[in-house]
Order: sequence, then C-alpha cells, then structure tokens
Amino acid sequence: MNKVLVIAPHMDDELLGVGGTIRRHVLAGDQVAVCIVAYRVYDRAFDTAANAVEQEAAIQAQQLLGYQELTFLNLPDERLDACVQDVLKPLEECYENFKPDQVYLNFYGDNHQDHRAVFAAARVVLRACGPSAPQRILMYETPSSTEQSPPMPGERFIPNVYVDISGVLEDKLKALACYEREGRKYPHPRSPEAIAHLAAIRGVECGLEQAEAFMLLRDIWHA
Repeated sequence: MNKVLVIAPHMDDELLGVGGTIRRHVLAGDQVAVCIVAYRVYDRAFDTAANAVEQEAAIQAQQLLGYQELTFLNLPDERLDACVQDVLKPLEECYENFKPDQVYLNFYGDNHQDHRAVFAAARVVLRACGPSAPQRILMYETPSSTEQSPPMPGERFIPNVYVDISGVLEDKLKALACYEREGRKYPHPRSPEAIAHLAAIRGVECGLEQAEAFMLLRDIWHA
C-alpha cells in the first residue's frame, strides 16, 4: 500500500487534475489524502455560507471517489502569493502528519497566482533533503489554468507520465458535478465535455482510451 498526497490550491483542483488517478489509487488499495490550501472567494469577497457549500461539495466528492483523508488549510483565496511563508508552514504540517510516499502537485507555470504560490511553498516542503521526503513527485495540469499560461519558455505543460483512467472517467465527472458553482458550459475547459475531451487527447498520446497526464519531478527506486 502506498500513501498518496494530493496538494490542491483550491476546491475542485484536486478533481480537475487528479480525479481519475485518485480513484485508481483507491481501487489499488492505496491510502489517499487531499490537502486543499485555500478557501473560496466570490467577486473578490469571502462569503461564509458559499464557502460552506463548497466545502460540503468537496466532502461529497471525497465520498464518491472513496479516498480516506481530506484537509482544508483555509488560507486566503487569491492572496496566497502575498507571503509564501504563510503557505509553507501549514502545508508542511499537513505533509508531516501524513508522510506520503507519493505527491501530486499542481504545475508550477499555471496561469493563477495562487497555484504558483502553492508550488513555491511545496517545492520547499518536498525537498529531497527534508525529513521523510517523498519518493515520487508528479505535477498535474488544471484545466482553465494550465493551458491558459502564455507560450513562454518553461511555462508549457509537457507530460511524460500518464495514468490510465479508462473506466473511471465517469467517476471523476460525477465527483466534479458535486461542485455545482464551479461548473461551466462547453467549450469552457472545466465543462464535463472538455474534461472528457482532454482525457481522450491524453489517452491518444500514450495509446489509451482516456488518461490523466503528469510531469515527473522526482522518482527514487529502491532495489
């Protein structure tokens, strides 16, 4: 059994990027934890009731996918880049409490300041010389953020690891449907149709029907 941690800047990022893979880990008998860093703001303002609805959606999605642990760090949405140190400390505590073997982390070049701040904090937490460093780290893509980055050197998502989500794509889409407020109509990248199209494209890249794609940051193999 592997211990797997998914670090998500916002509620629904864990499903957009890793929903099918989470389900695969659960079916394989792995222990999975999701750490959601920020609460949600709407129209640049915090709404307690709306945020409670969003957290309940995350819990419902957790139950559908069947993973074991869900943590909300409740840091300020749209302001994580103000001080990366404020992200680093609670993220480090979450990591040390779980001590995963494998970590999924959002892509460093995402077109969202919160995503970039989470990556900046996580790269310190996950450093190879740190205590209980993970054996494997993979970056995932987040539709509506990753592909929106400008075509600048170093800011394009170039996958080199694929996970077969054929047979569990519907589970991912059902879990995503829990986030009613975050749903969008096609051709928005977060629409169910676009999510399915992306899974098919990633599958074609590696000879599968549907896949989720990742960029490998570290992989340590012990004989």
